[in-house]
Amino acid sequence: MTLALPASPPEQGQLVNVRQRHYVVTEVAKSTLPVSCLRPSDNGAQHLISLSSVEDDALGEELQVIWELEPGANVIEKVALPEPTGFDAPDRLDAFLDAVRWGAGSTADLKNIQAPFRSGIEIEDYQLDPVVRAIQMPRVNLLIADDVGLGKTIEAGMTVLELIIRHRARRVLVVCPASLLVQWRDQMRDKFGLEFRIVDSDLMRDLRRKRGIHVNPWTHFPRLITSIDFLKRERPLRLFKETLPA
Repeated sequence: MTLALPASPPEQGQLVNVRQRHYVVTEVAKSTLPVSCLRPSDNGAQHLISLSSVEDDALGEELQVIWELEPGANVIEKVALPEPTGFDAPDRLDAFLDAVRWGAGSTADLKNIQAPFRSGIEIEDYQLDPVVRAIQMPRVNLLIADDVGLGKTIEAGMTVLELIIRHRARRVLVVCPASLLVQWRDQMRDKFGLEFRIVDSDLMRDLRRKRGIHVNPWTHFPRLITSIDFLKRERPLRLFKETLPA
């Protein structure tokens, strides 16, 4: 079987398809090795391409490849913007501009909380307290210890959503008992519109089959849920520690 290798390297900023996923090119570095040092089958110099994923389940994930040696890699050709077929009514445009102004202003204003208005829940006044405290902290560090049935999940979900809206958080990990994994995933999706992936043995097997044996499940999606018992296992814990800053 003969694999078609890519020809000319892409340019910085171009969208490419590598290993069946979409990336944007962040850097192109030409090899300093003389052509005589390369394999006879190589055509010209090689290029180290730095990539950043634009996929929803791996947004920002980085990858480096030798473009001339990467099977199946190709540049996604530029696609023109669609031709406009009409214009919105003035009141619709005015409503859009008001929403943009409100969103930009409330992001910088500590007194304006956005999460309750973007959630499908009925909120009690006391449930806003963790959110208010969180946005006032330079580094959020909260312990929510309300009694059973008072809505700790809702308080945590609103806090997470508010931090994401304000661009103060991008990656979220929920660690809970195994019996609550599905409940956390469903409540974050249904009440706050936040999609979480459950990290367990089934997910690890699926990722290794699709992306190789060295894939790290803790970096494949920005919002994850796992169980306390699973995280304590030797391999998941080792892979988790690899993602922590040095």
